Amino acid sequence: MRISLSHQRVETLGWPALLKNSMRLMSKAVLAVSALVSVTACAVSEPTTVNPAADEEFSYAWLKGHARNLAEQPFVSAKGDVPEVLSSLDWDEYQQLHFKREQSLWQKDDTAYRATFFHLGQGFITPVHINVVENGKSTPVDYSSKMFDYGDSHVNGKALPQDLGFAGFRMQFGTDWERDIVAFLGASYFRAVGAEMQYGLSARGLAIDTAMNKPEEFPVFTNFWFEKPTPNSDEVTIYALLDSDSITGAYRFDIKAGEPLTMRVDAALYPRKEIERLGVAPLTSMYMIGENDRRTNYDWRPEIHDSDGLEMLTGNGEHIWRPLGNPEQLRFNAYMDNNPKGFGLMQRDRNFDHYLDDGVFYEKRPHLWIEPIGNWGEGSVQLVEIPTLDETFDNIVAFWNPAQEIVPGQELLYSYNMYWGSEAPVQSGKATVQSTYTGIGGVVGKKRDYYSKRFAIDFEGEIFQMLGQKTEVKPVIETSRGRVEITSARPQHHIGGYRAMFDLVPDESVAPINIKVHLEANGQPISETWVYQWNPPAPADRELYNAGHLK
Repeated sequence: MRISLSHQRVETLGWPALLKNSMRLMSKAVLAVSALVSVTACAVSEPTTVNPAADEEFSYAWLKGHARNLAEQPFVSAKGDVPEVLSSLDWDEYQQLHFKREQSLWQKDDTAYRATFFHLGQGFITPVHINVVENGKSTPVDYSSKMFDYGDSHVNGKALPQDLGFAGFRMQFGTDWERDIVAFLGASYFRAVGAEMQYGLSARGLAIDTAMNKPEEFPVFTNFWFEKPTPNSDEVTIYALLDSDSITGAYRFDIKAGEPLTMRVDAALYPRKEIERLGVAPLTSMYMIGENDRRTNYDWRPEIHDSDGLEMLTGNGEHIWRPLGNPEQLRFNAYMDNNPKGFGLMQRDRNFDHYLDDGVFYEKRPHLWIEPIGNWGEGSVQLVEIPTLDETFDNIVAFWNPAQEIVPGQELLYSYNMYWGSEAPVQSGKATVQSTYTGIGGVVGKKRDYYSKRFAIDFEGEIFQMLGQKTEVKPVIETSRGRVEITSARPQHHIGGYRAMFDLVPDESVAPINIKVHLEANGQPISETWVYQWNPPAPADRELYNAGHLK
């Protein structure tokens, strides 16, 4: 699912940390897909330098035309001609390949952005080509071993081909030339940071056939064009060409650093083949342990996750919160909608004491919110949760899947804003879910005669300050199966909110049970909607945990 390079214990944004997180992109992708099916060789392709003719200017219109023409040609699948001395590097050796800061793109120019590049090697063996656009003219950025320090890797840079290409790039902003604000590395994966300068979840250009009974396909950004920012500009524009066995695409990213970091994305897609499950604006994250799911409870830390929930703003204006989980078996959900107003993987729990990890700082991981521009029509926000036993495996994927049939000859246009940061970019004006707790049901001090599951949902929001002294808050609970009992909505003065609590008694089936909850006062909804999917244990595994003194 995610091309990632491998988890690290120190998550600063210097070279080693970014590299390890980017390698986490690659290794996790392979792991995720192998949980479903084996990886297909069409995940990578060997790109060639692409630029307009000498008498033609580069533009997004030109790039779209090129992508459309490319879709009419057979896809050439190859892994790039990378010397074995690079492809055989182990993890520690690959970390020795450092880009020299003094070689940064626009190092001597009056721009608010600079770019540095990743070297090919280890798992990154498909070259990408970089170009700079200035006044409409596109000029390639040629690879040179002089750009890199090879450290103790035993790689002789002078012996490498001088047309090698790069593995990807990262960018810095004028407030800090050392730490990165965005990085593109591996297939079509990229990441960015807000003001806390902390990497977390990833995004992709496109997802194809995720969580299906056939190999997932990973389109690749093969070429990039950097539009040189004008002096005093706080934005930078990057163009990309996407290619794969089933589709080509032209992308434009307008990036503005800050809190949140924003990206305006324009994508023009041209299918080569029919595509069964197209994933637009895909997001990839990790959830291993949280308040509502402690299946892997052998770690000393209370919580381990890059994101704790999927948030959605539907076309009809309903705010929905779906806590993430780490299921025993792969779980797939599709939330139908028409012209969605937004969705994202969020990290709402920003309390260090809930993680206790002073190495990777999960409480600082950014939210990533997708805001569609224009009408996206009918489709669904789809969520994939894959079992994981380790935090180095990104097991969460979310994306928009259009309802329309995807066939060759189409031009599919999507535009959206991306918001990376620690503050939620949309506010409902209603109470929001801050925590979800689950456990055994029943009444404390009384013997349990049957099995039930307890759910406790904490809502917070300024709307509670508007409640009259005699106003009664009620939980509205819907379930697809089972019996609901012991319901309540109680004030939680320590958080300035309310807790909805109830038990759910399942039937004999182990099939998933879907649950919806919101709070209302005087018949009016005062909270967003909490949605959940619970997989009851088999009847034989429904332990009642009755103490011996209970009668």
